[in-house]
Amino acid sequence: MITIRPAREGDLDGFLALASQVEHWFGPMVEEPGFHRAVEAHIRDGAALIAESTEPADASADIPAAAPGPAGGLLFGAAPPTYHVHWLVTSEHRRGAGVGRLLMAEAMRRYVRGPGTVEVVTFGPDHPGAVESGARVFYERLGFAPGEPADPGPEGGSRQIYRLDVPDSVRPV
Repeated sequence: MITIRPAREGDLDGFLALASQVEHWFGPMVEEPGFHRAVEAHIRDGAALIAESTEPADASADIPAAAPGPAGGLLFGAAPPTYHVHWLVTSEHRRGAGVGRLLMAEAMRRYVRGPGTVEVVTFGPDHPGAVESGARVFYERLGFAPGEPADPGPEGGSRQIYRLDVPDSVRPV
């Protein structure tokens, strides 16, 4: 079972462990003081979520039940009526298992009040991570629609804005 909770001060190392798994797509984060400051600020502001496995290890499972570190993490921002997914990563051992959906559902419940729009900048269609990570399909399945191109990422890869319109009092996901 996966539980989602607000991140705490001691969770920085968990976010760094997740970041280390995706630096090949996003560029350097683990050694970047700016990334550390961003995570710490989101934690302080109550705008960071952690997904944790509450299952004991099961050697017969196809997906490790208790892989070391968090199952996922999310950094969120709100400037109503616009909300922003600043960063969402699922552990490589948990991708495709619903962790990202759980993180987004909890973020929508905690932070979003309609009417409004939730925005995320994700990989552009020509970025190698667009298919391998499943990010574009993930957001589309949650109801996000592709928008205009965004500035390239720190590694130089293309980015695109995705948006989800949120009607009054309705929280999809």
